[in-house]
Amino acid sequence: MKVLTSYLGRLFPTASIGTYLAIMAVLSTLPLLGFVVFLLLELERGQFQALKIETAQDAQTVSRNVERAVSDMSTTLTLVANSAELQQGNLAAFHRRVSESLKGSSLYILLVRADGTQLLNTRLAFGTALPKMSNIASLQSALSSGKTELSRVFYGATSKRWVVNLTMPLPPAKPNEPAAVVLTQDAASLASLLSTDNLPPGWTAGLLDSDGRVIVSSGPDNRPSGDQFDQSSLDLMHGANNSLIIYRDGVQYLLGYSRVADGPWSVVIWGPVASVQGSFVTIWKNLLIGSLVFLALSLCVVLTAAHQLRSAIRKIAAMAERIGHGDIVSPERTKILEANQVAFALSNASFDRAQAEERTHFILQELVHRTKNILSLVQAMMRQLARGTDNVDEFQRAVSGRLAGLAQSIEALAKQQWGGIPLSTLVDLQLMTVVGSTERVARRGPDLLANANAVQNLGLVFHELATNSVKYGALSVLEGTIAVEWTIRDVQSEQPMLEVTWTEMNGPPVTEPTRRGFGSTVVERHAAGAFGGKVSMDFNAEGLRWSLVAPLEAFVSS
Repeated sequence: MKVLTSYLGRLFPTASIGTYLAIMAVLSTLPLLGFVVFLLLELERGQFQALKIETAQDAQTVSRNVERAVSDMSTTLTLVANSAELQQGNLAAFHRRVSESLKGSSLYILLVRADGTQLLNTRLAFGTALPKMSNIASLQSALSSGKTELSRVFYGATSKRWVVNLTMPLPPAKPNEPAAVVLTQDAASLASLLSTDNLPPGWTAGLLDSDGRVIVSSGPDNRPSGDQFDQSSLDLMHGANNSLIIYRDGVQYLLGYSRVADGPWSVVIWGPVASVQGSFVTIWKNLLIGSLVFLALSLCVVLTAAHQLRSAIRKIAAMAERIGHGDIVSPERTKILEANQVAFALSNASFDRAQAEERTHFILQELVHRTKNILSLVQAMMRQLARGTDNVDEFQRAVSGRLAGLAQSIEALAKQQWGGIPLSTLVDLQLMTVVGSTERVARRGPDLLANANAVQNLGLVFHELATNSVKYGALSVLEGTIAVEWTIRDVQSEQPMLEVTWTEMNGPPVTEPTRRGFGSTVVERHAAGAFGGKVSMDFNAEGLRWSLVAPLEAFVSS
């Protein structure tokens, strides 16, 4: 990696920042133009996909219009089939009533036998001799299924027009009685359902029957009723609702289709793609021209920015040089916000450096002072322990245990940067060092942050009390417990006092010792001297009670 970086570095000559910025602006031209082209292609693809979806939705909207019309036809046919005149067999009255009801519409009623013979046709006067109906296949299909069915488009012999039928079978009847009621409608009258107002200019809508023949169409590419729709397009129409691309005479068309409910009819809409993509060509040209203009302007901006950046870098370099000499510097203001931020950061760094040097000096002095105090405390502890025993192993164990407790206190202080630790934490540290658990120790008192002096000295006291309890007191038996409590007294006075108590319970009977060793010295004289307070030791038979009363300021961080 270093070899490659070194090789690439040799390819770049030494030049001003303005030169490099100008080269970068020029080199960014091709990627930017490529991105613009990619963006335009993506926009075109997205627009085309949206157009396909919209085309399928338009076809579905038209199919719903046709579906409502077919539903209305079915309702009308049901009412006619259940008329009282038909039930009574009075065909003349039935013809008269139905003709009057459907007057002015494009709907007509046929009453036919099973063989297709027409008993009446409301297109003609009642009693007129009638031939068999033209579309017997749809009659036989409806009679076979027992359901109301839509027919294909066909040329009516009576109407002399292209029509469609809606056939409803009647209950089984005798050979000469009506077998079905047929509602027939001129195909041309369905054109109003194929509104092209919401379609793009130049697009056409059509209604197809189950054979793919045009029932009716509306639009510039109008197809006559009965005309066979393009078979190649029909072969591509899969599913109930979708859109597809077709080509006709080298022109790309988009075709959307939707099946009318569950019936045999389908709605198709189609039109040239170019009719909806004309605006996109204009957008393409405008974006390309705009990108070129933008690049020209960016070169001008780059050269101006290079001058400002060069000036800012020189000022910052001068600041950095002064900081290197140890000076405290004021921030230099430039026209570049980021450069101003660097200047302010360098200025702050110069101040922080001076403060850090002072703080380091202070910490070193504090470390020397605390080290002396700790060494003095260790020396005093070792002298006192040496007076109380002549056994080297016993002396070593005594020193090791107390040093471990002191180390725990110092480690906790160091983690808090000698800022003090909670008094409850101090109790836990020493009990864990001696006993390994705090399950039998209850702590009660307000939240207090013990200072470094209190942590070291009070930690020694708790260590000694815990060690004594393990050997002779409450912690030497399983049922023994300890309560460590601290309360603030004389809160309203100028010098509030803190009372710390150590009470042992449920331990073996207590007797006052006849000999005072290092532990007694620590918990009594050392504790009182370290905090400027008073210590009391009560050797009650039910358990030892130790208490310390001293000024609160000797314990807490100021």
